[in-house]
Amino acid sequence: MITFYEYSKCTTCRKGKKFLEENGIEFEAHDMVKAPPSKETLKRIIEKSDHDIGKFFNTRGKKYKELDLKNRLPEMDDDEKIELLSSDGMLIKRPLVDAGDDVLLGFKESEYKETLL
Repeated sequence: MITFYEYSKCTTCRKGKKFLEENGIEFEAHDMVKAPPSKETLKRIIEKSDHDIGKFFNTRGKKYKELDLKNRLPEMDDDEKIELLSSDGMLIKRPLVDAGDDVLLGFKESEYKETLL
């Protein structure tokens, strides 16, 4: 089962969700802001992905900038980064798709087609 982590007010999330629905792909949606993924869940997702842990941060977000994470992240170890991500769903790049062996960050239609269809 595909898990789709989203923020309901995010237009990119809406595009990703629409793609899944239009292509008949079954998924379970989770509001990452109301209930951020746990540290254990994030660690598992990050470990199986091809992405560096830094790619999981929503670098355009207000919270990222408020916390000065551009300068702070290089000083942090992976456990501290995962702790931070699990503390606030607004820090996580969205949408985040956990599709078994694959992990997708953001929405790029070509990536969704290649990975999910």
